[in-house]
Amino acid sequence: MTDHDYEELGLVAGLEIHQQLDTETKLFCNCPTELREPEESDRRFHRYLHPTKSELGELDQAALEESRVEREFEYLAYDSTCLVEEDDEPPHRLDDEAQAVVLEIAQLLDMDVVDQAHVMRKIVVDGSNTSGFQRSTLMASDGEISTSDGAVGIEDLMLEEESAQRVEERDDGVLYSLDRLGIPLVEIGTKPDIRSPEQAREAAEQIGMLLRSTGKVKRGLGTIRQDVNISIEEGARVEVKGVQSLDDIDDLVENEVHRQVRLLELREELRERDASVGDVVDVTDTFADTDSGVVGSALGSGGKVTAVPLYGFDGLVGAEIQPDRRLGTELSDHAKRHGAGGIFHTDELPAYGVTDEEVAALREAVGAGEADAVAIVAADPETADLAIEAAAERAETALEGVPEETRGANEDGTTRYLRPLPGAARMYPETDVPPVEPDPSEVETPELLTEKVERYQDEYGLDAGLAEQVAYGERMPLFERAVDELGADPTLAAGTVESTVTELRRDDVPVENLTEDHFLGTLEAVADGETAKGNVGAVLTALAESPDLTASEAIEREGLGSAGEDEVREAVVEVVERNEGQVEEQGMQAFSGLMGEAMGALGGKADGDTVSELLREEIQKRA
Repeated sequence: MTDHDYEELGLVAGLEIHQQLDTETKLFCNCPTELREPEESDRRFHRYLHPTKSELGELDQAALEESRVEREFEYLAYDSTCLVEEDDEPPHRLDDEAQAVVLEIAQLLDMDVVDQAHVMRKIVVDGSNTSGFQRSTLMASDGEISTSDGAVGIEDLMLEEESAQRVEERDDGVLYSLDRLGIPLVEIGTKPDIRSPEQAREAAEQIGMLLRSTGKVKRGLGTIRQDVNISIEEGARVEVKGVQSLDDIDDLVENEVHRQVRLLELREELRERDASVGDVVDVTDTFADTDSGVVGSALGSGGKVTAVPLYGFDGLVGAEIQPDRRLGTELSDHAKRHGAGGIFHTDELPAYGVTDEEVAALREAVGAGEADAVAIVAADPETADLAIEAAAERAETALEGVPEETRGANEDGTTRYLRPLPGAARMYPETDVPPVEPDPSEVETPELLTEKVERYQDEYGLDAGLAEQVAYGERMPLFERAVDELGADPTLAAGTVESTVTELRRDDVPVENLTEDHFLGTLEAVADGETAKGNVGAVLTALAESPDLTASEAIEREGLGSAGEDEVREAVVEVVERNEGQVEEQGMQAFSGLMGEAMGALGGKADGDTVSELLREEIQKRA
């Protein structure tokens, strides 16, 4: 892919970071915020959602397009699901804990907190909320973060309810799980100050670090999502939704810039050719005797084949605009929105069982010449009509350049069409929730993770790598509790919550069963001399496999108790006397070999430091 001069192209980008908060209860009810497995669901219900007009009597275009496809939404409910989540009871007041976390985040972003926060409704008719809208509240505005390429302004900080979790996509709708619906979510929107893919990634990393510094955000896949708004000077604003990984942001920005550049180049080529889009034609008869499996299957089920001539488009429908994505892919994305499997076009035909003779007949049926292209859809009659119209509309916008739209992020760093950009008509006041007056004076600014790294080195003596690993790790609060409350050895505690857990996971130990009490109990047992440092992994393994045990019970069951000093000395003396000749001959040079033997004789009942000290004493007596 061609390298681009982003300054010359006039790249402008902004971020929207969505982060789940780790609160006890959801934003508008008292239900827990833990995720459940779908098989735990004890009941289901169905909904059909439709767009409604705003307070000004306007319909949002994104919601209107979504509603053109009739879909059924099914929801998995649980023993923890309440009437608020089912939209059978008005929402409660904004959760106090979530408000407090948001105010901490506002301070870290140097933002101005609003005097009074009002809850708004944002229309959402993709089924991800049972009510047909998402509740959102502006909490702060006008902040700033620093990057190596300059400051990036923070436009706003919103407190929102998380959407329902998508479990299964179906031909006629979607299956959602209600366990995630209503978890408090912050949305941080930057100003359009980002000028390069690298700056976009750095800004996202900086915001992510600030969020984790609170110690009150959820961790793991799906708990943080990034949306990126991207445009170039001659292009258009495109919102890319659902970027899961920070590692993908710079590639995604680069690919979107390339897509817009290519669309502008195709526009110029189409204009030079005086290209146009013709009328939709029913070409079912052309494929009456087809051997194409896709087309034949549609016709065999009572379907039809619709086509649209694309005058002057020959060779350009198949033109690549992103890695492995072409203009034809864009047309296909729009057709898929209406239930079609996709489109075929003459830049790729004959193929898929479609013959040269059928392609020639197709061109003749729609009046297309050699300089023209044709796109077709084979599906049930209603789907075929809607899908080919959508593909034709997208072809029309190719004559204009880059359409404003919302796109979804793919795993390979490319994007796909989702829907038009939403407008102001999708937002209107929520009348069931009273406003709140946030008080930032009662909130303490949390320590930054970068500051924690330095403190862990200075205060606890951790090396730089381990200090950073613990500070940025999801068990950072657990580490601090172990050191501050239990007096655990900092290096042991840090190694336990990071490297030991990683090693156990690699050995297929079910570490997801380990709780904070398991870790704290194990570290406390070491601090109290109940077991040796070297047994931490074995104790945690026993607890992971039998989560109902306490650390003391696991130590007793596995025979991992510590030996007293007399027992340790006795074992060491026995090893030294058994190797008396070697000790007399080699002196302290015999230490390494005897150390391993002594540790083996004690079977993990003593720390290496204790054994080492006693062994040196006994060798020196005889040397």
